[in-house]
Amino acid sequence: MNVIELKNITKTYHLGGGEEVPVLRGVTCSVERGKVVALMGASGSGKSTLMNILGFLDDPSGGEYFLDGQDVTHLTSSERADIRGSRIGFVFQNFNLLPRTSALHNVMMPLEYRRSACDRKAAKLYACELLERLGLGDRMNHHPSQLSGGQQQRVAIARALVNRPSILFADEPTGNLDSVTTVEILEMFRRLNREDGITIVLVTHDEEVCGYADRTIHIRDGLVMDGGFSESKGVQ
Repeated sequence: MNVIELKNITKTYHLGGGEEVPVLRGVTCSVERGKVVALMGASGSGKSTLMNILGFLDDPSGGEYFLDGQDVTHLTSSERADIRGSRIGFVFQNFNLLPRTSALHNVMMPLEYRRSACDRKAAKLYACELLERLGLGDRMNHHPSQLSGGQQQRVAIARALVNRPSILFADEPTGNLDSVTTVEILEMFRRLNREDGITIVLVTHDEEVCGYADRTIHIRDGLVMDGGFSESKGVQ
């Protein structure tokens, strides 16, 4: 079953003076539930713009987007925020951690809106569990500057998981890591996929990252060139 289906998605940015810059030119593809899918393309190919649309950080200019069979193309900003907060996690190349905040509180940050003491206690316990699971049990009170790049990315992954999302988007998650740490992080994504059934979309320009995916969608000049659908479904 497909968790994501896109039909002819376009995105055009409107600049001053009436200038238009088309970035996505009609993307049609799908992502199966519980799979790891790599979205691969060179810089400027449109892959990050596509991820922003998939993750409800941006709106398409045209086309249709179905999430779990529901048409989510024209949701309000509030409805999109609800989906982001409850069903989607993000991991970025630059980690995006708060520098003067401990690893534990960085992980808990998405849950700060929970007001009751009971909710806060449960959130803290779960954040601790995630950090333990990702091998950072002895680094919970360390600030980002006291952590290696790989450790910072693990904190970022734990933060992305703290809302128990069903889909995880990772935008160039190993771009700032050395080769050994890159393998560790990619193996971690695979383990999360196998153990928790999380659907993972890896946005990358690196062939090595694609080696850890079940399928690779190649995008160039705002169009899917190949891999848009699973082999069982066939190209449409």
